[in-house]
Amino acid sequence: MTQTFDIFLIVMAVLALGVFVALYFFEAGYGYLFNPKYGPPVPNKIGWVMMESPVFVLMCVLWALSDRMWETGPLVLFVLFQTHYFQRSFIFPLLMRGESKMPLGIVLMGMTFNTLNALMQGGWIFYVSPDGYYADWLAKPYIWIGGALFVAGMAVNLHSDHVIRNLRRPGDTRHYIPRGGMFRYVSSANYFGETLEWTGFAVASWSWAGAVFAWWTFANLAPRAASLYRRYEKEFGEKFTQLKRKKIIPFVY
Repeated sequence: MTQTFDIFLIVMAVLALGVFVALYFFEAGYGYLFNPKYGPPVPNKIGWVMMESPVFVLMCVLWALSDRMWETGPLVLFVLFQTHYFQRSFIFPLLMRGESKMPLGIVLMGMTFNTLNALMQGGWIFYVSPDGYYADWLAKPYIWIGGALFVAGMAVNLHSDHVIRNLRRPGDTRHYIPRGGMFRYVSSANYFGETLEWTGFAVASWSWAGAVFAWWTFANLAPRAASLYRRYEKEFGEKFTQLKRKKIIPFVY
């Protein structure tokens, strides 16, 4: 099983590299960058639930079927992971405003990745990691450092989503430049928060599975942040560029 899982991780890491390169040439057409060429439109709320809930459900199944379900280390990692995906799958869609839509193709791609990611993270934590790997995990630095990064990233992500959600008043369809919080430093503060979250999770789990997920997160979101940056430049011109923000990593990129 370990050898097969290692091959799985390598394939996923290579696929992430392909996605990273491709997304610099083809914008992921949802949200501000909506593009109907990716499939018929689906209401945003339904699309997000369809896209994000598979990872939450499958992770629950993997946990419930595991002999390690009540071990402290795996349980803490499970709670961290599921806290994000419960919010993203069921709370975030309910908070959405307006009648925006996303292409069905994007939904299906998201469902596929999230299913594979549940197998990556749940597979490692509950089945593939060596016996005793997470013994006395709370006495080791990884969970505390990684957990702190995860919580900080989630706080940034939630606050940034709140800012974006409240840019418009009901009935308004115009676009606005997000401001406040980490938007002082990057144009895609929500993506910075999510990248920080999963970097923290990789440290907390101290695993190649977590590292591959962190790499996937960056590979998916960094090109999108660059696309959004270009769109802001085009739409707002000097009003945006004079803010001197980076795209996704404060002071770096």
